[in-house]
Amino acid sequence: MKRFLLQAVAGAVALGALGLAQAQTRTIKFANQNAKGHPIVLGMERFAELVEKKSGGRLKVQVFPGGALGSDQANVSALQGGTLEMAAMNSGIFGNVVKEFAIYDFPFLFGNPKEADAVVDGPFGQNLHRKLEDKGLVGLAYYELGFRELTNSRRPVRKVEDIAGLKLRVIPNPINVDWVTALGANPTPLPFPELYAALEQKAVDGQENPVATIKGAKLYEVQKYLTLTNHQYNPQSVVVSKRFWDTLAPADRKTLQEAAQESAVYQRTQSRAMLQSGMEDLRKGGMEITELPPAEVAKLREKMKPVIAKHSASVGEETVKAMMAELAKLRR
Repeated sequence: MKRFLLQAVAGAVALGALGLAQAQTRTIKFANQNAKGHPIVLGMERFAELVEKKSGGRLKVQVFPGGALGSDQANVSALQGGTLEMAAMNSGIFGNVVKEFAIYDFPFLFGNPKEADAVVDGPFGQNLHRKLEDKGLVGLAYYELGFRELTNSRRPVRKVEDIAGLKLRVIPNPINVDWVTALGANPTPLPFPELYAALEQKAVDGQENPVATIKGAKLYEVQKYLTLTNHQYNPQSVVVSKRFWDTLAPADRKTLQEAAQESAVYQRTQSRAMLQSGMEDLRKGGMEITELPPAEVAKLREKMKPVIAKHSASVGEETVKAMMAELAKLRR
């Protein structure tokens, strides 16, 4: 009888400890390269609000914008190692982890935001995210960085030939290096947190990013000329460390999944609403804005074709065919 009582007490203590552990607040660090006020960061902040509300305050999200926790590459390593819980970054960056993700960096892949939404939210985008799990990452949703534009401090770019000779910072991956090279420019791979200083010190002449990023990082202070090219669209993957994910109860996983998807809708809406006002702010900041004429865009597309062909082989023909089939359905 005494032994039974002791076992019952021990069991009750263990259950109490488990309940206490489950009731304890857990803090999730969520990292991104963009500055506070950027649409990506607005999405992250909405995610934090949703998670706290849905979990009754048990889960709290601490947002780290502006590259505060290091470069994207450092964040990927930290996620895989379990020292960082979450991050949002260009989906194409994961091409270094899962080769198929590099397709998101193909120039002129998407014609408009609706096409991008349909692809990333549909089977294609979800299948790619599932491939991350074997690499220690869990994809929850897609935010957007948006369509990328070209800036520089040397001269206005009114035709494709004006790009030749410019030293341009690119996201550190092979596709971006190759398409800049194809235009006769000099690609310089740099992590985003190092970009402003490189432009300020004239280590590079220019860069390419969406309007919201140019504004948020105050690149108008060190860049004079903006050319609207829409040469690349960047989805952003919202990812969780699998080591952290595996410690969560099913209900908490559901909370993060739902909050990520809801905040993605909000984030894209904010991103698109801020585009026109962002360009006006850049003009006020002293930038000269040029829209590349359709004939020049056609020339730009033509120069990108060998780059796309080269990287279609490395990404995988099946992945490219699946993407093109999805786009063909949307364009019927």
